[in-house]
Formats: sequence, structure tokens, C-alpha cells
Amino acid sequence: MRDQTFVCIDCEATGLDPKKDRIIEVAAVTFTFDSILEQFESLINPECAIPPDSISIHHITMDMVAGKPKIQDVLPELITLIGTHPIIGHAVHFDIELLDQAAKRNSIPCKIKQNLSFDTVRLARLYGGSPSNSLEQLRLHFNIEDEGAHRAMSDVCVNIQVFKRLAVDFKTLKSLKDALARPIVMKNMPLGKHKGRPFKELPADYLLWAVRQEFDQDLLYSLRSEITRRKHGNNFSQVTNPFSQLTAS
Repeated sequence: MRDQTFVCIDCEATGLDPKKDRIIEVAAVTFTFDSILEQFESLINPECAIPPDSISIHHITMDMVAGKPKIQDVLPELITLIGTHPIIGHAVHFDIELLDQAAKRNSIPCKIKQNLSFDTVRLARLYGGSPSNSLEQLRLHFNIEDEGAHRAMSDVCVNIQVFKRLAVDFKTLKSLKDALARPIVMKNMPLGKHKGRPFKELPADYLLWAVRQEFDQDLLYSLRSEITRRKHGNNFSQVTNPFSQLTAS
């Protein structure tokens, strides 16, 4: 692992739908466990408006992207830098999908979806030692130096350090891949109105609703595991219907 070259990527975008939203900033760094090799960073003119709710997160305004390169101008160089290296990122499949969709729209050859990829969100779930798996909370948990505002390159620099700490006990790429090949049982609900609550405390009707949503594999597996646990404990129907054990007098 220490001799392996990785590439960490992060994209800021106009929204959260890779098929319709556009990249407004991208950063990538190739690295080993011992050194930084190459870096790429650029603001991108999305050729569309940036919604205010997105600006409130990354603080990238229309004035900042005016006159900057379009995504088709930087993608070939970025794809070359990524090469066939394993890709690291926080919720990295979103970034990979953003880049892949941009390449398709501009008829640019792109095979990054074939690369090995390692999501530090899932690695953090496997690690299980941080109270939250957000990148900022992991930075605090591992006492990593603050790189500044929520921007692509600052997130990449923090993410590299987080990855190194989360992957320190894995000796080979195969062992890392194998560890993430199986769904990971989570302890707490990571999102929604019950964010932060242990699964065992979630109302049964909420569990039944949540398990039908398009959540990631770990969350769905954790929801199903909790439903199964309650059924085997003969208390699931009771929680669903608190009057189920009352008898008519």
C-alpha cells in the first residue's frame, strides 16, 4: 500500500444531480502514503446559473467563475492525471459520476468509472471511531490541520490525510477492497429527521419507510438488519402497533 499511487478528487457543483448539474470547481492530487506527486485545480465556468443554496455551501459565485475555463477545456488534462490510479474521495461516486457525465456531454473519452475507487465515507463507517463521518468531523477526530474554506482543493488535502489514517491498517489494495466489498452495519441514522439516532431507537413506521428509499447499500443493509433484529425479537409488530397486545375486556 505504501508504494501505491492514488488520486484524490473533489468537485464542487451547481447541485446534487450529476446528470443535470454542472461542475464549477475541480481538484485532484496524485499521492502515495509518503508524498504528494501532482496537483490539478481549476474553477470552471458552468455556463449556467449557480443556485443560491449551492453558493451558501461552497461560496463560489458567478463572478468567480466568469471567464474561467469550461469543463471541456480541462477534462482531457484531468483524465490524464487520474489515469488508472485508484480514486479516493468522500462520497467519491458522486464526483466520478459528475466527471463521467461531463465527459459524455462533450464526447471526451473517459474510463475513470473502470478505476478502483475507495469512498472515505464507507471507510469511516468501517472504522467506527468518529462520532460523525463528515469530512470536517473526521478532520477534527484525527486532529488534522484545517485547510480553510469548503473548496475543492482544501477538501482534497484534508481527505488525503483522512484516508491515510483510515487505511493505515490495510497492507494491500486487495485487503482494502475486500473490506469494503460487504455492506457495513452502521450504528446511527446518518441523515433525515432522525439523524444521529441509533437504529434501535428509530420508530418502526420510519424504518419501513426508509428501507424503501434509494439510499446507499450500507444504509439499506443497516435498516434491514434492524428490522430483522426486531422481528426475531418478537417486538417489531408491537412497536408498529402499540395496541397489538391489548385484549378486549
